[in-house]
Amino acid sequence: MKNVISILVVGQTPPPFGGQAILIKDLLDGQYNDIRLLHVRMDFSAEMDEVGKFKFTKLFKLVSIVSQIIYMRFRYNVRILYYPPSGPNIIPMLRDFVILILTRWLFDKTSFHFYASGISELYDTLGKISRVFFRLAYFKPDVAIRPSEFTVRDGQMLRAKKEYIVPFGLADHYQKFHRDSILQTAIPKILFVGVLKESKGALVLIEACSVLAKKGIDFTVELMGKFESPSFENYVKQRVVELSLDTHVNFLGVLTGDKKFQVFSKTDIFCFPTFFESEALPVVLLEAMQFALPVVTTRWRGIPSIVEDEVSGYLVPIQDVDAVAEKLEQLIKNSSLACQMGKRGREKFLEDYTIDKYRKRLVDIFLFAGEKNGNATYKSPNVSITL
Repeated sequence: MKNVISILVVGQTPPPFGGQAILIKDLLDGQYNDIRLLHVRMDFSAEMDEVGKFKFTKLFKLVSIVSQIIYMRFRYNVRILYYPPSGPNIIPMLRDFVILILTRWLFDKTSFHFYASGISELYDTLGKISRVFFRLAYFKPDVAIRPSEFTVRDGQMLRAKKEYIVPFGLADHYQKFHRDSILQTAIPKILFVGVLKESKGALVLIEACSVLAKKGIDFTVELMGKFESPSFENYVKQRVVELSLDTHVNFLGVLTGDKKFQVFSKTDIFCFPTFFESEALPVVLLEAMQFALPVVTTRWRGIPSIVEDEVSGYLVPIQDVDAVAEKLEQLIKNSSLACQMGKRGREKFLEDYTIDKYRKRLVDIFLFAGEKNGNATYKSPNVSITL
């Protein structure tokens, strides 16, 4: 009988429809011959604006998740734990403390997948007792996976036995919503997708749009996503009025599935000026690339590994309004350049970031982790490895 390796995946799946939740769902939905994925869903947040925030109901969910992990470990004799640590945020870190300290010791091997980046940066800010809990929860995983060579080397700081670089991958929806050309609309349309919060660059984009409007450049900008708070929503909308951008800016709210991809298909330029502290490799950029959209984004965390500056888009410094406006202006005024960049972005997506390639790379790692006598000579042409 064929030996199938069982892995317990502990992680969020939609809702909410954040990048990590989408990627974990896509991983679980795959069909595999040599591995079996079991799942305990982390359902602390129903909306993106709840992520990283304390609610008393989350304490009950925490108890339930720990209980489910213990049950699954013994019910199915699972030996490998796959877990996505939090980013550099205190409340999710405390959640990880409870889950990992109570359950990690039950498994032979632990794989940490850093969908969020920077948890290791919290260590030096903690007190002595918190550092003890931090080490118990996070130190010495068997495997550490991060999406880019440019993200924080959390695995190295946590003393992982092996570290792998595996870029994200997505299902391709382009053909279903295919358009014939970039900038085919009468008024160029710019799109932002993500939680509407300051560190995701929403305000930077609004201010950049003001620069464009003052130059008499015609455009519309659509922001898709939920505001992180009512106060920030009021501030942003007030700023739109103050800058006389009412006729340029539209807020779409949260869209998912076909509705979201329809917006991508009718867009001309994608702009994502993030400086979010937990950013690793933004899934929304891969979605833009699959739809052949030229990208204006920041030189931040893992982004330079997927967006080729001046090839598939532009990379600008974080919080640089003038740089964002300048690059948007170039793409609006030069439709052939925008088309060329978008085409290269789609080519790059097909080369490196499809869901099949993503699953294959992770399966290779799972198979190696499942070997009792694995050795450091393991190589895969699909996986970048740092040993």
